[in-house]
Amino acid sequence: MAAPAPRAAGAGRGLALLLVVTGAAGLLASWVITLDKFKLLENPNFTPGCSLNPVVSCGSVMKSPQASAFGFPNPMLGLVAYGVVICVGVSLLAGAVFPRWYWLAFGAGCLFGVGFVTWLQLQSLYRINALCLWCCLAWVATILLFWYVTSFAVQRRFLPAPAALRTFFAEFTWLPPLVHIAIVGMLVLTRWWDFWTA
Repeated sequence: MAAPAPRAAGAGRGLALLLVVTGAAGLLASWVITLDKFKLLENPNFTPGCSLNPVVSCGSVMKSPQASAFGFPNPMLGLVAYGVVICVGVSLLAGAVFPRWYWLAFGAGCLFGVGFVTWLQLQSLYRINALCLWCCLAWVATILLFWYVTSFAVQRRFLPAPAALRTFFAEFTWLPPLVHIAIVGMLVLTRWWDFWTA
């Protein structure tokens, strides 16, 4: 008979630190993009420092409609979301224990984040036709965050999963985010292959 799911759980130092680091990376990216966005609103001719060439062009991304998907600049959402991630990580480092519903809600937020990031990736590659380096940092942070939180939830039985999947995540938590990031990197490489190899 399968063991019942625990009602609450804390997390190890490794996951807590990962939350702090990924949250800080996402917060940094969101902060820089927000500042540059305000400068663009003040001066449409402003060129962000990360606009390096026709492909790596943060300005092109920031000026696109997709950069304000909810009616306000996307990085403002990141300022709040990544701030929450840091708070959760610091709380876990301090020994906090959260109930199952909290972990599920946090996981749902991570799922929304990785879904939104995936949409932004597709828009950047195939609609806007430009990359933002700060956005790429946020992409990587969100992908790592999603997979490690999902792995934790599966291993703690907060999410229903077969024993084989729990064993897989226990031994190879690093593999899904590595494959995910590699796929995104390959899409970026092939999308502008002629430019990179020119």
